[in-house]
Amino acid sequence: MRLILASASPARLQTLRSAGTFPEVVISEVDESQFAADTPTHLACLLAEKKAEAVFANLGSPKDSIIIGCDSILDFEGKAQGKPGSKEAAISLLKRTRRRSGVLVTGHHIIVSQDEVQRANRAAKTIIHVADLTDDEIDAYVTTGEPQHVAGGFTIDALGGPFITGIEGDPHNVVGLSLPLVRMMLADCGIQWTSLWTPHEG
Repeated sequence: MRLILASASPARLQTLRSAGTFPEVVISEVDESQFAADTPTHLACLLAEKKAEAVFANLGSPKDSIIIGCDSILDFEGKAQGKPGSKEAAISLLKRTRRRSGVLVTGHHIIVSQDEVQRANRAAKTIIHVADLTDDEIDAYVTTGEPQHVAGGFTIDALGGPFITGIEGDPHNVVGLSLPLVRMMLADCGIQWTSLWTPHEG
């Protein structure tokens, strides 16, 4: 089976590789700003669907393929917090979330194309506890440019790691792709996760 990741995220790619698979990366080019939904969870699932479906269509509905689309959003006080984009927005978001908790929601949309096409769409949620960041720490973090380009304005696997005091739920989800959820979604489509492992030589 051809495994395709419909995401430009290096962290999602590394997560899949570390789990024994070697997906192709095909970027969807979907403009996230064009979509809205009534809740952060619905928005994350909608964007994941749009990305996966765009890649599926652009590749001509390839047979014997699995396409995984994902989108992560921070649900903070019931509102969707995506990528801050600017230095000012990142500072504002980090000042609001410090000493508090939010829910990192990642929507997953999987398309399994064999003799028939099957689809699954679900969300994974992980509670994030943010440290009591000082203004100087926030300024230094934002100066690196990292928080402007990640959902919720932080990472757990890079420079933002020291600023997360704890999580409740799947740690992979915080990086942007829930391996346990993907395994279950594939199983619902008749695909065994271990069949995607790349055999090791020797």
